[in-house]
Amino acid sequence: MGESLEAAIRRAGSPVALLRDSAARPHAFPVAPEFTNWRSEQRAWRTSCVLFDQSHHMTDFFLRGKDALRLLADFGVNSFANFTPGKAKQYVAATADGQLVGDAILFHLDDDYFDLVGHSMVPDWLQYQAETGGYDVTIERDPNSYDRPSGPPRLYRYELQGPTAGPLVEKLTGEPLPDVKFFHMTEFRIGGHHVRALRHGMAGQPGFELFGPWEEGEDVLGAILEAGQHTGLVRAGAKAYSTANLESGWIPTPVPAVFGPELTGYREWLSADSLGSLGGSMDSPDIADYYVTPYDVGYGRTVKFDHDFLGRAALERLADRPRRRKVTLVWHPEDLAATVRSLVEPGTPAKYLEMPKARYAFFQVDKVLRDGVPVGLSLDAGYLTNEQAFVSLATLDVAASEPGTEVTVLWGEEPNSAKPAVERHRQTAVRATVAPAPFVREVRDSYRRS
Repeated sequence: MGESLEAAIRRAGSPVALLRDSAARPHAFPVAPEFTNWRSEQRAWRTSCVLFDQSHHMTDFFLRGKDALRLLADFGVNSFANFTPGKAKQYVAATADGQLVGDAILFHLDDDYFDLVGHSMVPDWLQYQAETGGYDVTIERDPNSYDRPSGPPRLYRYELQGPTAGPLVEKLTGEPLPDVKFFHMTEFRIGGHHVRALRHGMAGQPGFELFGPWEEGEDVLGAILEAGQHTGLVRAGAKAYSTANLESGWIPTPVPAVFGPELTGYREWLSADSLGSLGGSMDSPDIADYYVTPYDVGYGRTVKFDHDFLGRAALERLADRPRRRKVTLVWHPEDLAATVRSLVEPGTPAKYLEMPKARYAFFQVDKVLRDGVPVGLSLDAGYLTNEQAFVSLATLDVAASEPGTEVTVLWGEEPNSAKPAVERHRQTAVRATVAPAPFVREVRDSYRRS
């Protein structure tokens, strides 16, 4: 092992200094950027059916053994009552003081056998706890394809979403669509292979996440593409996929709360390159000012006090008095246009604003103001073709979180950091209007029913 995260922090002087100037890339989706164009691909999940290849961009973290469920329950805020094989859930982990470590999708594949799929923060956290806590559990990791030393993924993973996803699955299987509850699994036979399927949903539309052994993936993909020729299937690339969370309201990478003195041992175990770069207009030198709780980012319904877990006492204290609330910020067209227009005007331009996803660091944290006073953090931003709106997902003080409230997002860094993704620029103020999260009504309604 090379330099530890703790050693790197000491060398840089602070966690903020280390992450602010980190050369780590923003998160990569190692698939084709576009198959047609990202605007049409975004539209497809509302009008027909979109196919995403999710095989490459997340870590698969397999846990097996008699203590696997106990490990997950000890460090997960979720309820595990009736969490039987064939079900999945959004797994959320917190520190002892109730701050968020991260989240991932947890699949219960078989008795004492689980697959946790997501960014590496939660797998790292659980692996450390397993190794230092004496749990009888076997762990296997399959990193994303950007970080994997060699070879293909262990599993293929394809997602079908949209109003024609159901008819497409029926055509693929030759069977009526089964009645499967949200985040429950079933099995299909596709392309001559048994395929596991998670009942999923995005943009308020039905869909399935299909997965199985990598060696069978090409056969399954071929069958999907052939059947999709007659059902309006649109294959979507990384650009469109990267924006799907803006409609669903999922905040992908809040800063993990792992920098306190009580977690020195964890940071000494963790490698220096385990975390990505920090970007945005948030400029506090104290890393704790970047933390969020599960309540801040919309996981209040997930927190269940039916078992003992790390962070329970702190979250019980916060349950009835949440500090912040997750919202969508709709950026004003005039200020957005002025930010982009600065690229072709004399003088130092605003920070380049990428389309359709504007984040330029793994941890994107922009300051949000109301009447000049900080009221929260904007954590991910991009353009939604279906809404013809540029939005960001944010967590705001409760008093500033009512829909219709006018706020300002500071875009760009002052001073500019040394990250490779940062060019010389000036900071700009963009007015925004608070809206619900999820932003899209169909998504909010479907999540209420699930």
